[in-house]
Amino acid sequence: MAVNKCIKYLLFLFNLLFWISGCIILGVSIYLKVSKNGNAILDQAVPFVDLLIAVGVIIMVLGFLGCCGAIKENRCMLILFFIGLLLIFILLLIAGILGAVGEKKSQVWVKESLAKLLPLRDQKPEVQTDIQKLEVEAKCCGLINGPSDWGSAVPSSCNCVDTTQVCQSAGGRQVYTTPCVTFVTSFIEKHAIIALGIAFGIAVLMLFGMAFAMTLYCQIGKRDANTT
Repeated sequence: MAVNKCIKYLLFLFNLLFWISGCIILGVSIYLKVSKNGNAILDQAVPFVDLLIAVGVIIMVLGFLGCCGAIKENRCMLILFFIGLLLIFILLLIAGILGAVGEKKSQVWVKESLAKLLPLRDQKPEVQTDIQKLEVEAKCCGLINGPSDWGSAVPSSCNCVDTTQVCQSAGGRQVYTTPCVTFVTSFIEKHAIIALGIAFGIAVLMLFGMAFAMTLYCQIGKRDANTT
């Protein structure tokens, strides 16, 4: 009994696409990491980017493993590839469900995480610098409650230079009133949609990959049994 060449090369093509998708995930996650400009505040509030980088690397490794297993008709590589796909598929499924039903909880978690930095005037200089960079970029002031998070010494990063934003008077000047938690939560929601879309596409590919891998694995086993 010969191995079905169509299944063999379909699995190889799938794994090539799978490897490319891993490269895309890695590239997107690195972009998200860089787009935060190394800001420690966003790093603390948006930890899923590091997880995406790890997933991208794992998918690239699995894609390479699947390609080798298909071309060499190696059952050991194929079963390792199948198990790896199954584990990642389960993790993506759990993450997708949690992300879909836990949007409100994630917003609460972000607020609780940022609230630990209050009062801002007591934070280390480097942390205050990151907060001020965020305020300039997002046109906001403070993290949770607005300018009052800084106490009486509201920094110049809160100065209202955009008249289209809601501002208030503080110390003889106009400052933004919107707290930065609004920007952080919208940042998470926007990039979570991208992450979930990629995860859904990868999950569909995984189903085909597992079916092809197990079919080829069984065919190789039957061929070896008949040869013996």
